Amino acid sequence: MEPYRHIVQYYETDKMGVTHHSNYIRWMEEARVYFLKGIGWDYARLESEGIISPVVEAHCRYRQTTTFSDEVFVTVSVKAYSGVKLTLKYEIRKEDDTLAAEGETVHCFVNEGGMPIFLAKQYPDFHKLLKDLAEQ
Repeated sequence: MEPYRHIVQYYETDKMGVTHHSNYIRWMEEARVYFLKGIGWDYARLESEGIISPVVEAHCRYRQTTTFSDEVFVTVSVKAYSGVKLTLKYEIRKEDDTLAAEGETVHCFVNEGGMPIFLAKQYPDFHKLLKDLAEQ
């Protein structure tokens, strides 16, 4: 799957002229939505199935600054999937392939009432896909 592409917007920079650190987490979230669509489980489908996947952890390590109008590419992969929790790994690279940041998010799966969903039982196709992606 092609990486998610983002062009750094002026409002994402701060007075120092570099991208504010909070935007990297936002880009990871945008890339997650793009990734899920790419594997056939976009947010419209998840919501129609009654699946909510909140972030329970987010980590980001900043390697090199980005600035207004830089083009960045966010690659998403499944680092781990336990059947209950999903850990996604992100690499944010600049146009010249320099690593700008790397991070992880951890997600669980709940229904609209906030109760845990066990994908293996309730959504076996989605469960198998995540398990297969985690093994790559």
